[in-house]
Amino acid sequence: MTSDKPDNSQVQRPGWISPVDLPVATAFGCIALLLLIGSLYSPNFLAPEYLLQQLKVGAFLGVIATGMMLVILLGQIDLSVPWTVTLGAMMASAAAAYGPMGEVLAIPFGVLCGVLVGLVNGLGVAYLRIPSMIVTLAVNAVAQGLMVAYTGGFAPVDSASPAMRYLAAGTVLGIPNAVIVWAIAGVVAVFLLSRTTFGRAVYGIGNKEAAAYLSGVPTQLVVMIAFALCGGLAAFGGVLLAGYAGKAAQSMGDAYLLPAIAAVVLGGTSIMGGRGSYLGTVAGVILITLLQSILSVMQIAEFGRQIIYGGVIILMLLLYGRENPGR
Repeated sequence: MTSDKPDNSQVQRPGWISPVDLPVATAFGCIALLLLIGSLYSPNFLAPEYLLQQLKVGAFLGVIATGMMLVILLGQIDLSVPWTVTLGAMMASAAAAYGPMGEVLAIPFGVLCGVLVGLVNGLGVAYLRIPSMIVTLAVNAVAQGLMVAYTGGFAPVDSASPAMRYLAAGTVLGIPNAVIVWAIAGVVAVFLLSRTTFGRAVYGIGNKEAAAYLSGVPTQLVVMIAFALCGGLAAFGGVLLAGYAGKAAQSMGDAYLLPAIAAVVLGGTSIMGGRGSYLGTVAGVILITLLQSILSVMQIAEFGRQIIYGGVIILMLLLYGRENPGR
């Protein structure tokens, strides 16, 4: 007599990691290999100070990738990240120029600008039914035009607020604040995905939107909220980058689009949506950060770095980034 109970060994817990998760295990295996290779080229590569510095650098990507994961779990994509990052950095720095009150409101204002960008993306995807690749690319172009018009095409002159600098470059008990911020963002993301109705709805929509809708899930609202969170986290990443550099810069977010997507997918999140764990995203962020560091330590020419970097990403995507035809 067979039991009707589901086989819990085959059920993945949303938001974290299933008992057997090959992409995540592979990513951590690659991290260990990169650490070994780096130690062969530089004796200081495994020093705690250096590793903390790499975590600090990776924290900016980690915050941005957290938002990107929410959107990819829906089976969507957000190509407006580059200039949402820049928008958040510029607007936070601009607000900081308006005296003490401006410095207090700088970070919330920058993040709010990113949330508004995300809401526009969500409106286009959820309610107007425009493909996410099209609407987010268009919104990215609009944000770029607005920021170029705002600066007149020149480098921004506004500086980051002291709070932005402390949040991005300060330390607490020797631990970089940026790493702490990323950890907090990760804990919140795991809670949302694994302990809330919103998280279950995100996974449900990613698996089959029509089925989720027929089950009573407010799919349009969930999609809009996910895009708003992605925009807010991208802008927050820009705020941190501006604090780390001391000021915003034109196109400062361009370098984070592909790594953010790659970090999520390399960690095992399906590009088609509905499957993934935040631990995998963490592994993907660390993997990409260490790979960039290794290529720098080995003093490989820029063209060689791009070839190796892109080749590793393509290889991992070929192995684990495709959808199972039998799903």
